[in-house]
Amino acid sequence: MEIIVGLHNIREEHQGCVVTAGNFDGVHHGHQMLLAHLIAKGKELGVPSLLLTFEPQPREFFAGSAVPARLTRFREKITLLQRTKLDRVLCLPFNERTANTPARWVVDTLLKKMLGVKYLVVGDDWRFGKGAEGDYAMLKEAGARHGFGVSHMGTLTLEHERVSSTRIREMLATGDLSQAEKLLGHPYFIMGRVVYGRQLGRQLGSPTANIRLQRYRAALNGVYSVSVDGLDRTYNGIANIGIRPTVDGSEPLLEVHIFDFDENIYGRLLTVRFHHKIREEQMFASIEALKTQIHVDIGIAREWFAHA
Repeated sequence: MEIIVGLHNIREEHQGCVVTAGNFDGVHHGHQMLLAHLIAKGKELGVPSLLLTFEPQPREFFAGSAVPARLTRFREKITLLQRTKLDRVLCLPFNERTANTPARWVVDTLLKKMLGVKYLVVGDDWRFGKGAEGDYAMLKEAGARHGFGVSHMGTLTLEHERVSSTRIREMLATGDLSQAEKLLGHPYFIMGRVVYGRQLGRQLGSPTANIRLQRYRAALNGVYSVSVDGLDRTYNGIANIGIRPTVDGSEPLLEVHIFDFDENIYGRLLTVRFHHKIREEQMFASIEALKTQIHVDIGIAREWFAHA
C-alpha cells in the first residue's frame, strides 16, 4: 500500500483511481465494508483504490481539547488499512488553509484534475470544503458534469448494533471490550515505542514498559488485562492507562507490566491489545496501598488469561 503525504507528492502516475474519503477512525466493520466495495469497483474499472484522509482530523482542528477521544492514531490506522487490499492512502494536513478550501476546488481540482477520479463512494454523512458546504448532492452533480460515478454507503448494523466510531468509543469507555471488538473486527489496541520513565514500576515490584500518548486522548482509562506484540513472541500482561494520580502524574501514559519478561526494550515498537477491564484508575492513600493493589490486579489478570 502506497502512502502519499501532501498535495505536493501527488504525481502524474496517481491519475486515474477510485476514491473514498473520511476519518476512518478505528477502521471498523463499517469502514471495512466501504473499502471492500471501493476495492471491488477499482478492479472492475482496472484502476487503483485510494483513501483520502486528513491529519489532524478536521473535528480535532475545530474542537481542540473538546474533541472526542480517538480510536486510532495515524500509525495504527495505517496498520489496519494495510490488512485490506487498498492500493493508496492520500493524507493531507488539516490546517487553516485546508479549512478554508472551497468545496468546488476539492471536486474540480483535487478529485478530477489531480487524481482523475473514476468513481467516488463516501459515507452517508461526509461533508467537505469551507463551512462544510460540500455534500452528497454536490458530488452527484460533479460526477454528472465530469463523468465519474458517485455513490454513498448507509450505516452498517451488526447483530442489530449500529457500527460507528462513536458507538465503539462508548463501549470502550464503559469497559465493554468484547462488544467493541465485535464492531471493530479486531481487539482494540494501541501502538507506541517504549520510553524511559521514572522507574516507579520497578520500585513497586512490577517493572513496566512506558508508552507516551503525547497529545493523544485515549478512548479508554483504567487497568486492563492485555497482550503485547513486538517482542520475540506474544506476551500477556497488565496495563494502566491514565495519569497515575497516586504518584502525582500529569501526562497521559500507557504503562504495561509484561508477565514473565525482564529485558531492556527501550525504543521498541509495541502493540498492546486490550482484552478485559479490571478496574478504573484511582488514587491510593499511599505507595504501599498502590503496591498491594497492583499485585491484586496482576493476580486477576493471570486468572483471566488462565480461563479466557
